[in-house]
Amino acid sequence: MSEEFNQSALDYHRYPKPGKLEIKATKPLANQRDLALAYSPGVAAACREIEEDPFTATHYTSRGNLVAVISNGTAVLGLGAIGGLASKPVMEGKAVLFKQFADIDVFDIEIEERDPEAFIETVARLEPTFGGINLEDIKAPDCFIIERALKERMGIPVFHDDQHGTAIVVNAAILNGLRVVGKDIGQVRLVTAGAGAAALACVDLLVAMGLPKENVTLTDIAGVVYEGRPEEMDPYKGRYAIATDKRTLAEAIEGADIFLGLSAAGVLKPEWLSSMAEHPIIMALANPVPEIMPDLAREARPDAIIATGRSDFPNQVNNVLCFPFIFRGALDCGASEINEAMKVACVHAIADLAMAEPSDIVRAAYGGHQLQFGPEYLIPKPFDPRLMEHLAPAVAQAAMESGVATRPIEDLEAYRQRLHHRAYRTGITMKPVFDQARLAPKRVVFAEGEHERVLQVAQQAVSEGIARPMLIGRPEVIGNRLKDLGLSIRPDRDFDLIVPCENPNFENHWQTFYDQVKRRGYAPDEAREYIRNDPTVLAATMVRCGDADAMICGIVGRYIRHLKHVEEAIGTAPGVRRLTAMSAVVLPKGPLFIADPYVQADPDAEDLAEIARLCAAEIKRFGLEPKVAFVSHSNFGSHDAPNATKMTEAVRLLREQDPELEVEGEMHSNLAFDAIGRRERFPDSRLEGRANLLIMPNQDAANISFNLLKTMNEGGAFGPILLGTAHAAHIVTPSTSVRGLLNMIALAAVQAG
Repeated sequence: MSEEFNQSALDYHRYPKPGKLEIKATKPLANQRDLALAYSPGVAAACREIEEDPFTATHYTSRGNLVAVISNGTAVLGLGAIGGLASKPVMEGKAVLFKQFADIDVFDIEIEERDPEAFIETVARLEPTFGGINLEDIKAPDCFIIERALKERMGIPVFHDDQHGTAIVVNAAILNGLRVVGKDIGQVRLVTAGAGAAALACVDLLVAMGLPKENVTLTDIAGVVYEGRPEEMDPYKGRYAIATDKRTLAEAIEGADIFLGLSAAGVLKPEWLSSMAEHPIIMALANPVPEIMPDLAREARPDAIIATGRSDFPNQVNNVLCFPFIFRGALDCGASEINEAMKVACVHAIADLAMAEPSDIVRAAYGGHQLQFGPEYLIPKPFDPRLMEHLAPAVAQAAMESGVATRPIEDLEAYRQRLHHRAYRTGITMKPVFDQARLAPKRVVFAEGEHERVLQVAQQAVSEGIARPMLIGRPEVIGNRLKDLGLSIRPDRDFDLIVPCENPNFENHWQTFYDQVKRRGYAPDEAREYIRNDPTVLAATMVRCGDADAMICGIVGRYIRHLKHVEEAIGTAPGVRRLTAMSAVVLPKGPLFIADPYVQADPDAEDLAEIARLCAAEIKRFGLEPKVAFVSHSNFGSHDAPNATKMTEAVRLLREQDPELEVEGEMHSNLAFDAIGRRERFPDSRLEGRANLLIMPNQDAANISFNLLKTMNEGGAFGPILLGTAHAAHIVTPSTSVRGLLNMIALAAVQAG
């Protein structure tokens, strides 16, 4: 590491507070009643339930989602036997990965004990605390002894990630490497450099998946592991000792299809690669410097498929692809262990996910690089949010089928959906909308049909079955980009391609648009030019003519320009004075909707009442009951400034127009969420509980509030949702993600229905 990077790492761990973890309460502790429920005397009720039935601990405590990451620091990656205390930053890091990738809570436990038996006794007594044990950075052969003994004694999953996590990801990479080169696992030869815990676990799992044991040659610091070898032997590697006269890696690698390196830098020489079989698979996994650098391997064998443990080369073999999700599946079905069937299921799930359609989120996380299954993309990237919903259900299903699940999951598809919502925090809010959209998929036209994000979301819309995409663009551009992105959708079969210069409905479209704008100073020739050259106008007019059910635009260009064309071509719905927009952020306690951040700059009282009415109706599409707060610098009449009095008047108008709507204001924004404080300040409040819709006095307040919350909140955001149009139309912003576009397609489709 450079001195600068080293200092940055130290600062990262030290500031703003030391370490990478903290404990956070999941229940309120704000008053005496909360204290009585959380501790004495209320806690006794939960204790008695667990005493009577230990399985209820999952219902009343965090145990069912709590894993221990445990080490004695005897084999810390790249650092060696540094001891328990010095290993703590690594274990905290592992805990953070569990939480980030699979929402699993972790206590890291560092034990200063080198004797395996004493270590086993210490860990075994922790069983009441945890739902699973992740052993980490323990030297061989102690790790074999410790894991086997703990698995025998404990009724919860015990998993040594250095062995089995590595093995699962390596097996997935090799399985897909064999798919790429067209070889059968039952016919290939494998040679290792390294015969430690990780290497042996990799080979064991490969053999379980069909690699003939006799086709394996182990090598280590003493050379080939052969029958009768006296030095550096133990029963674990002795299982793979073979009868051979070969004594070195250079000799053993001749004719091998796969090289698996889990040893040391530079042990594989470029000149040896020429003797390997055609299209060899080279897994050089030593860190930080692999057994052979990929550029040297590629130069020696251009036909090779190469993987390393490094993030700066293709095909990084990283345990984070496995351990969070195998534990997620195991915990959720109450598995008593992580067995061979669960590991094999995880291998296949990882391998199959790499062959799925590319993910925009992964692409964005990795600098815009296109990720498409092939020699340089054998396994998914760690930041692929689909990992949880693919891997955990596969693991849970294998646990149930192999008889180790104590809490079988009755509906795996519903479980998969819950995991999907966990990965995409907006998912749970949007689920009712997606369900409605699937009942009667509508035609949704995209003005910017050539844009990469639009093409990606069109693929997802087809896969989700929520809409029939219609894309405005040039056939050659869309065709080339579909190919570059690795997307499988095709015109006519999966979506409709609208080519403006070949528009068969041109006459009807320009005439319809002209009829809408002729009193706005447009000449017929201008109307024709807009239909030919402005895709937003064309999309809006298609919706107006009934050639599409809904439209989405705004990926390119300013919101106000798109809004002008939508207002002209589509207009407002009957009885609506002005269009408005609403955006949402998904907070831990549920979604919060904010209006109007994009359309109306300074609405008057009548406008505000209409904004609230339109937004409240839209919120009901999400299966929620709207709770409306008009927020202001004034608190129930405390100020008489124009911005405050118009809010008071808007509340009065809204109550006349919709007496059943739960609404209150004007009030400070904190009181919109604090029912107790609101009741103390204004006992006559008609708003119960927490508001979920904030009506702001002007666009500045709404836009600033929304963007601040969106930036500070990790749960996600969606919108803006355009409301009040005569036909379904939405204008997104240039920063909208593919996931955000998918949400808008679902909303547009439901509104069109």
